[in-house]
Amino acid sequence: MATRLLVPLHIFRFQVDFRTDSLSDDGNHEQFDVCSGAFAECTGLEATMEVKVIKEGGRNYGVAQRVGGTTFATVVLKRGISKSQALWQIFNSVSTQYFAPRLQVTINLFDLDGSAVRAWRLDRAVPTKFKFADLNARGAEVGIEELHLVHEGLWSVPATVAKV
Repeated sequence: MATRLLVPLHIFRFQVDFRTDSLSDDGNHEQFDVCSGAFAECTGLEATMEVKVIKEGGRNYGVAQRVGGTTFATVVLKRGISKSQALWQIFNSVSTQYFAPRLQVTINLFDLDGSAVRAWRLDRAVPTKFKFADLNARGAEVGIEELHLVHEGLWSVPATVAKV
């Protein structure tokens, strides 16, 4: 059973681990841990296959349907914290067009006792929006209000928590 490494507040149910990824599919690249963060909300774990409709002569009752390419929704992580500035640095390097590093992102879901129960992996992810929380001395906002990630693959994987 994996143990929860980031224990900031009871409302955080998702730990997100970021590792380096490669644009190649050969699997021969070395991966490095970048950072981890805890988030209160995660949306966009979605994959959709394009449908190809084939009209066949003589087939009068319906059409043949085949699946085409798969597209992935943008994953949005909300109300989170991280001990590291690495996510902002990666976003900043992408937005200033120095280079676009790719990340392998693992989103771990925790149950009420803090055990990791389910996980999803995003391949070749890039941060496309980074929104800091509003600064208010009387508020209890956290560091990252929203983080948007586009990616090239969505997988259901065993729940594990990286030590970053």
